[in-house]
Amino acid sequence: MSVTTIPPGFTAYAPPVTESSSADASAVPIWPQWQRVLFRFFFVYLLLQIAPWRWFRAIPGVPFILRYYAKATDWAVHAANARLFHVRDTLVPVNGSGDTSWAFAELWLYLSLAAIACVVWTVIDRKRTHYERLGFWLRTIVRYYIASAALSYGIIKLFLLQMPFPALSQLATPLGDLLPMRFSWLFIGYSAPYQFFSGMMETTAGLLLLYRRTVTAGLFAATGAFLNVVMINLSYDVPVKLYASHLLFACLFLLALDAKRLLRFLVLNQAAPPTTAYDARYDRTWKTWGSAGVKVFIVFQILIFPFKNGWQRYQVIKHADTSGLFKAGRAALRRQSRHDRHNDRRHAALARCDLRQYRRR
Repeated sequence: MSVTTIPPGFTAYAPPVTESSSADASAVPIWPQWQRVLFRFFFVYLLLQIAPWRWFRAIPGVPFILRYYAKATDWAVHAANARLFHVRDTLVPVNGSGDTSWAFAELWLYLSLAAIACVVWTVIDRKRTHYERLGFWLRTIVRYYIASAALSYGIIKLFLLQMPFPALSQLATPLGDLLPMRFSWLFIGYSAPYQFFSGMMETTAGLLLLYRRTVTAGLFAATGAFLNVVMINLSYDVPVKLYASHLLFACLFLLALDAKRLLRFLVLNQAAPPTTAYDARYDRTWKTWGSAGVKVFIVFQILIFPFKNGWQRYQVIKHADTSGLFKAGRAALRRQSRHDRHNDRRHAALARCDLRQYRRR
């Protein structure tokens, strides 16, 4: 057996290392244990809370399946409440109010299921070093969840449909007789420009979230909009605190996944690379086209149809016979406001005259 000698000044041959091979080796770092555990918990919890399969109810046959899914969920919530949580003896289902006893029992159920699934998942899949692929799908689901809510609430505000102008009976109601929620509704409904501005902010956030390159900007816009909504709900006792809090948490959750990059750019004033976490990676052409088709379907569900329905409702209200009553109420309120301002100026002038006479004495 001969041994090949290497002449002085030469090195042994090694196969070239390409950029793709080096990138593949370092593209997916090993996640720490705490990150993998938290991912498992939030993956299960957010999937149960968002229920993205409801987005496809327009497909024939899906409503039939969702009907039985809703029945199974209702049975599980009542059974868990009766045996474990005891939120209330009789659960009040979700109606116009989202903060019912049934909703709180559902919250405890989903948290419990996520914790149990996290423990089982950790035991079974403890050798896995990362969840990059599942992380992409979780980001996508949460992103469209936020975009759907932002566009839904934003569009109806653009057409001044969520908070209508106060009716004559409401204008004649003493302020002390109004509930805090009704007072906030009238406060926003009285000012069409402010309601339109609120809707524009939410709609802009939703549109930015639909494009991968502007997701971060959309998350910041949505965080600001939903933080305002949460504070209004808490301050004026609007019974949609759970839903609004989940939307705000979803925004902060996605921003937290990019915490290192955002910290470098916004706080440390350092260069930060663009995120590729929302970029789809498919190895088959049919998967790419299928993903595009699903996105178009979802965009129609959360953007095109709501805008069309909002426009139609706006036209109906605009041409309704009762429009004269709203105009008369608005005019009467403005006349009363001018009268009050005139009286205030008159009383102020009289007070100044009395003060001058007092000083002369």
